[in-house]
Amino acid sequence: MSALTQRLPKLGGAILRSVLIGLLAVAIFGPLLNMLIWTVAEAWYFPAKLPIRWGFQFWHRVFRPEAGAMAALWTSIIIALMTVALSLLVSIPAGYALSRRTLPLRGVFLLIFLLPQAFPAIAVHMNIARIFYGLGLNGTLWGVMLVHAIQGLVFSVWIASAAFASVDSEQVEAARNLGATPWRAFVSVSLPQAAPGLMASAIFVFLISLDEFSGTFFVGVPEVRTLPLTMLNAALEGNYQIASITALLLLVPSIAFMLFVEKFLKADVLAKVGT
Repeated sequence: MSALTQRLPKLGGAILRSVLIGLLAVAIFGPLLNMLIWTVAEAWYFPAKLPIRWGFQFWHRVFRPEAGAMAALWTSIIIALMTVALSLLVSIPAGYALSRRTLPLRGVFLLIFLLPQAFPAIAVHMNIARIFYGLGLNGTLWGVMLVHAIQGLVFSVWIASAAFASVDSEQVEAARNLGATPWRAFVSVSLPQAAPGLMASAIFVFLISLDEFSGTFFVGVPEVRTLPLTMLNAALEGNYQIASITALLLLVPSIAFMLFVEKFLKADVLAKVGT
């Protein structure tokens, strides 16, 4: 009897953990499962629990040239690559400088890069669109790229700073003692060691740009059409099959990103963000 009494709390804890894990799995994978079902549902009407007719008819419609989905995907990729290039041009020198704890007002500079996240994105993008209109950047790839870079730099600079902070300073000093110039020591020692973090930063910015909607809407519409805009238009029209297929196309890079970051961006690098 006493043994049974001792096992009951353990059994209850195991059941509670199983229930919580199950609820978490439903919360995470439930919407994804629903999205996957919509991608192969040709007819699905209330109150049916599952589609009435299955098939890949809407996949053919998405990939037809006249649908414009693939053109929107390529536009999204081009803008994302441009955003990554600009972000790296800024974040590499900025991150290298901010990785030095002796830099005056270092914390203030890091905080400045976080400021865009302190305000609602829609309000920020509306005001950026007004400024860009006066500069002739509305409806251009360059304008959309710039508004995406504002979002991406927040993470790019902080991750770059952490990546350079994780560089072994003794190796840099050894290179300098052997006669290397500061630029040579940076290129041959600091940059290669920080490269995994910078690569993760680049992919992070790429995915932020790929998924960005509100900035593209206020700055790019109607001339610039990206895949998130296509997905929203399909959802607003009630075409959930098209919206789910485009969402699935956007999900693939996100999964690849998580695998990449898990491999290259180690915990000791992340621990130095903001320190």
